[in-house]
Amino acid sequence: MWRTRVAAACVICRSLANSNYGIKRKSPLQNLHLVSRSIHHPYYPSSKFQRPPLRISIQLFSSLNRLPLRKTKLLNVKYGYQFHRNFWLARLASRLLKLRYLILGSAVGGGYTAKKTYDQWKDMMPDLEEYKWIVPDFIWELDEHIDFEKLIKALPDADDLAKLLPDFDKIGESFTSLKGFFSPGYNLVSEVIGASDLLLLLGSPGETAFRATDQGYDNDKQYKKVSDKEKIDQLQEELLRTQLKYQRMLERLEKENKELRKLVLQRDDKGIHQRKLKKSLIDMYSEVLDILSDYDASYNTQDHLPRVVVVGDQSAGKTSVLEMIAQARIFPRGSGEMMTRSPVKVTLSEGPHHVALFKDSSREFDLTKEEDLAALRNEIEIRMRNSVKEGCTVSTETISLSVKGPGLQRMVLVDLPGVISTVTSGMAPDTKETIFSISKAYMQNPNAIILCIQDGSVDAERSIVTDLVSQMDPQGKRTIFVLTKVDLAEKNVASPSRIQQIIEGKLFPMKALGYFAVVTGKGNSSESIESIKEYEEEFFQNSKLLKTCMLKAHQVTTKNLSLAVSDCFWKMVRESVEQQADAFKATRFNLETEWKNNYPRLRELDRNELFEKAKNEILDEVISLTQVTPKHWEEILQKTLWERVSTHVIENIYLPAAQTTNSGTFNTTVDIKLKQWTDKQLPNKAVEVAWETLQEEFSRFMTEQKGTEHDDIFDKLKQAVKEESIKRHKWNERAEDSLRVIQHNALEDRSISDKQQWDAAIHFMEETLQSRLKDTESVIEDMVGPDWKKRWLYWIGRTKEQNIRNETKNELEKLIKCNEEHAAYLANDEVTTVRKNLEARGITVDPCLIKDTWHQIYRRYFLKTALNHCNLCRRGFYYYQRHFVDSELECNDIVLFWRIQRMLAITANTLRQQLTNTEVRRLEKNVKEVLEDFAEDNEKKVKLLTGKRVQLAEDLKKVREIQEKLEAFIEALHQEK
Repeated sequence: MWRTRVAAACVICRSLANSNYGIKRKSPLQNLHLVSRSIHHPYYPSSKFQRPPLRISIQLFSSLNRLPLRKTKLLNVKYGYQFHRNFWLARLASRLLKLRYLILGSAVGGGYTAKKTYDQWKDMMPDLEEYKWIVPDFIWELDEHIDFEKLIKALPDADDLAKLLPDFDKIGESFTSLKGFFSPGYNLVSEVIGASDLLLLLGSPGETAFRATDQGYDNDKQYKKVSDKEKIDQLQEELLRTQLKYQRMLERLEKENKELRKLVLQRDDKGIHQRKLKKSLIDMYSEVLDILSDYDASYNTQDHLPRVVVVGDQSAGKTSVLEMIAQARIFPRGSGEMMTRSPVKVTLSEGPHHVALFKDSSREFDLTKEEDLAALRNEIEIRMRNSVKEGCTVSTETISLSVKGPGLQRMVLVDLPGVISTVTSGMAPDTKETIFSISKAYMQNPNAIILCIQDGSVDAERSIVTDLVSQMDPQGKRTIFVLTKVDLAEKNVASPSRIQQIIEGKLFPMKALGYFAVVTGKGNSSESIESIKEYEEEFFQNSKLLKTCMLKAHQVTTKNLSLAVSDCFWKMVRESVEQQADAFKATRFNLETEWKNNYPRLRELDRNELFEKAKNEILDEVISLTQVTPKHWEEILQKTLWERVSTHVIENIYLPAAQTTNSGTFNTTVDIKLKQWTDKQLPNKAVEVAWETLQEEFSRFMTEQKGTEHDDIFDKLKQAVKEESIKRHKWNERAEDSLRVIQHNALEDRSISDKQQWDAAIHFMEETLQSRLKDTESVIEDMVGPDWKKRWLYWIGRTKEQNIRNETKNELEKLIKCNEEHAAYLANDEVTTVRKNLEARGITVDPCLIKDTWHQIYRRYFLKTALNHCNLCRRGFYYYQRHFVDSELECNDIVLFWRIQRMLAITANTLRQQLTNTEVRRLEKNVKEVLEDFAEDNEKKVKLLTGKRVQLAEDLKKVREIQEKLEAFIEALHQEK
């Protein structure tokens, strides 16, 4: 390979020697350049000018030796004339390479010098990180609320700013070098001054946005003269002024925005845009909470949806804080007494008008009018008192109130009764424990935001609620602490640092997400919300707590509090609502599975649907009363009425009249007694019988099982409806008067028209007398004991008293056999005779016992005699038609029983007409009224429609409704996001 290169070099040299480069002679090989000769021909014989060969390594060659040769000038060198090659391109490249190293070195050195100068200037500037906390938090969050791109576009261009700067070209040349040297530090100072000016621009819109450079230098000199403490004070005051200016500007913008939104919403209400507004998110969420409040399942295990729970000691200012958040004095107020007696759920939402309304009412209270505010406070107080049960002080029933207005932060708050330490007179003994249990029940919800209200004007050691909150939320992950009455605290507390310890969370044994200090007025209930806001702003503007940095600017005012609470509330909602929806979905699946397994052939009817079904059945049964046949009504009425009056007829009318000696006296006695009975007792008894008959028939229809269609779940409800309807029903007062006339006329009639009626009267009399005889024999048997057959068959003996009664009975029967026409009463001598006869046999008997035994013995004898007389009168109708002339047979008792029987039939017919025409319809009307009252009374329905099946269907319906509304809410939440 080396030989090949040598041969190629020789060819090149020959070509160079033979060629003519502007010289008119041939150039010998000796006249070639020394470098060429030494490289390509190291062993060529040289002349006397030959120099020693150059020892140049082959690695030193580059691509430059292969460049094309140019025409060279003939140079005069020491060793003779030679041709010189023009390598100007190579020389230019080498110089450029040297320039690169110079530039690189200069850049490194200059960068190091610039960094050193920047570090020196940076060390000269004060460290502002220590004062970062002085700047309000909203400054660092401005990018979320202010569009800086629009702000940048609104600022002047660089060309316009350059016109305001001094003309540096006209400055002397002596400052040129200094300008270049100090340019890094100068740019840094300009950036710092520009940043501070931008901060002041945000806080002070009326001030100049940019300051001159020399003003910055003057300020630096001024700060150097004052001490560090004065610097801090000046900086704090300036930041406070800046914040207040920005706050006023922000409030002004919010007010304008509120007015604009109000106009837009008003236009929507008037239908200008002809579009239906969707229900707001907070309203949808509030509906879910309302359904959950009616849910029968356990609160702790089912309802874990977020809400803001407001707790605090009594008179700590809970109500005032809520009113400031709602921007209206809506709650009843009292000095030192308990005003919040039940939980109040307040749903805040944005709307065109500032109004309030209850969940179960359509009336809107205009919160801009004092009359409506007073009416609202009165309504809340009435609802609280009605919810409290007898013997209690507080109630667990929740009052749901919705407040809408422009600029309100959307959230759901629950105001709980204030925690007390001592039960005073007039309170129930368990008031303290009840309030604790209510507060724990709401705070145990893991997704509830706890708004802990603490009175700043009292000693911290007297706080009760802080211990309770620390137990429910030990880590403070969902607690917001609010210190109220800070104005009184600043005046009364000897050490203001104590307030700082409270706000920093170092005094109370509890943790919280945030700490706030608010002022809710001067304690005057007539103050307006606007005056309270002005007083609060004025107080914090002049408060030493802010000037001495004990409180931070973002920790004061109810405005900042409401913003923070709303943010925490919606953050908790977004984090937990989908999880709760999944939980209700799983619960729904479990309930549906349980229903399918236990009630596969029944529909899933909840309590309201079951009530409607029972209502229809009850109304059908009431209508069935009108379908009862007249014959059935009259038979029941006649039978029942006779059972009710038979004793009076036998004992007070028939028996006394039968003791007379002739028919004229019998008839006279009967007429007198019937007249007295009709005027005083009979109509009233008849109406009572009719009313009882109606009740019995109505009860029979209500309780009668109708085969497989009967559902025993309605029995309790039907019984309650029946009792309440009967209780409300009153018989027509005029019915007795008309009935008295009809009965009197019926009893006055004595004319039996045919033999059939005569036989019916005899049959009626026999049945009546046989029934009485049977009852009398039963009484006698109980008096004297069993006869000899029962004693032998059943081994039953007589008592001593029964033996005496038996002996007395035997003596009295002998007396009747001796005189069959004996009177109904024993004479005194007869009583003495019987007693002496018994004493002769060694039996001592009291005269009263003899008379009692005689009454039953004579009664049996009389009834048997009357029955025998009935048999004789069967053929006496012929004599009756002849008025018993020329006849020893007298059947006046048969006529009496016919008159009674006819009166019963006419009375039954009259009562049947009253029932079917009037009373049944009035009863039906009462039943409908009772059902309507029960339908409106949920507690009544829950009490009457009970059981596992009802509870399961009710829970299933509630869970489905909750799941559907939660899914709709989640969808709307995602759309808004």
